[in-house]
Amino acid sequence: MTHQNHRTGKLPHDPASFWRADVEFPEFPSLQEDLQVDVVIVGAGITGITSAYLLVNEGLKVAVIEADKVLNGTTGHTTAKITAQHDLIYDEFIHNIGRSHARLYYEANSEALEFIKNTVEQHQIDCEFSVQDAYIYATTEKYARKIEKEAEAYETLGIEGGQVDSIPFDIAIQNALVMKNQAQFHPTKYLVHLIKHITEKGGLIFENTTAVNIETGEQPVVLTREERRITAKHVLTCSHFPFYEGLGLYSTRMHADRSYALAVKTKKKYPGGIYISADEPTRSLRSVMVDGEEIVLIVGENHKTGQGIDTMEHYKALEAFGEEVFGLDDIIYRWSAQDLITLDKLPYIGELTSGQPNILIATGFRKWGMSNGTAAALLFRDMIVGKDNPFQKLYTPSRFYANPSLKNFLVENANVVGQLIKGKLDSPKTTPEDLANGEGAVITLDGHRKGAYKDDAGELHIVDTTCTHIGCEVEWNSGDRTWDCPCHGSRFSFTGEVMEGPAEKPLQKYDYTMLDNLTSEDSGY
Repeated sequence: MTHQNHRTGKLPHDPASFWRADVEFPEFPSLQEDLQVDVVIVGAGITGITSAYLLVNEGLKVAVIEADKVLNGTTGHTTAKITAQHDLIYDEFIHNIGRSHARLYYEANSEALEFIKNTVEQHQIDCEFSVQDAYIYATTEKYARKIEKEAEAYETLGIEGGQVDSIPFDIAIQNALVMKNQAQFHPTKYLVHLIKHITEKGGLIFENTTAVNIETGEQPVVLTREERRITAKHVLTCSHFPFYEGLGLYSTRMHADRSYALAVKTKKKYPGGIYISADEPTRSLRSVMVDGEEIVLIVGENHKTGQGIDTMEHYKALEAFGEEVFGLDDIIYRWSAQDLITLDKLPYIGELTSGQPNILIATGFRKWGMSNGTAAALLFRDMIVGKDNPFQKLYTPSRFYANPSLKNFLVENANVVGQLIKGKLDSPKTTPEDLANGEGAVITLDGHRKGAYKDDAGELHIVDTTCTHIGCEVEWNSGDRTWDCPCHGSRFSFTGEVMEGPAEKPLQKYDYTMLDNLTSEDSGY
């Protein structure tokens, strides 16, 4: 197995996802001409690729467009658990959305798991699919009681599982809960096979093709940044954060969370199963076999994007946890992922806004995109071919549950306003001369707030820190070397290019000729 050069037992210098290593990804051209298809899908992650797979099997003409490379977004940075056990959620759902809807959520994710299992078997896909029991454990009395309530919810909803006394780790727990017969797999190996099937069936895939708008109507038209037009009977927005919100106000109805992952070689043998802590900070565990060698994935440390401590500290915390529980021989990969969380913790899947049956959206999967993304694709397929689906009402984006949606709406948007004001009042003391190679920071330059990153060669990259979405001030993410917006989770490279929406335009670059306080040698030119 190939991996990055680094010292044993130390965090790798560069972030890179385990799921994108040693996998041969197909390459596709960018869109060069206008198109007319039955369905255009924006986004080539698990939702978009599974939707295309299902729809070409229905005989429809399908085009998938991706702003970057296929499977390089959240899908390529997942933990790849396929489960209906999504933290402590079912007791909460029973109280907030009702018993029947809570049961439907379990069924939708269970059916998604079964679909993946059957697809793997049907096509004989070598993607390390394996059935695993899924555990939530508590290390505090507070969360031990919450697990008791969740166990009662399992019994009420008829979920196979229940409380257990112990888990096979050196972790002192006070309670735990198991959901039987869940699963895990290698997501990119699975989806690369679906991509092959899509293209063999005549489906079209275009990379480096950014959708920027939709002309609505009976035959909606997706407009790309390169001024190409794709006319279709249906548009599926599967781009993580919706590139087009219409009147759906999705920016105000979700927030972005980041979490962190390490792929490690351990001294102690991994005992099997998939695990997540109920307590904060989150700790999630699973293993994967690579060339007969067991690799453990340690995931957690979630926080709102662009807010909180130095992001490298989150990787260090996972390293310390892994050392304590397993003993670490090597850390071979580190990466982070971004997830969107809705007001009521249910994904938004369905009509973009009520009465727009030809523009469909899937977003807000929290941290459970493998099952929810697959459930979304199955729902899309049924909606497009006119088949009844029992989960359509559950997931509809136009729903509104007064509790907790109203409270969370007010809290989230108060947070946005607070971050907007905080960023405008911030007056950093750092200057470009203070930066070492490989270091970035918000700086003051000629009396203005700017973002600066000095690369490993000593070249300085300076951008305006005002996010191009609604004008919040981005913050430096040292762990991933990106500029992250604390308001709605937009992320930009250190040169200012958009990496994740909702922002569509890059950060403005600063004109180096105006840097009177730097010599050409200082600026790297």
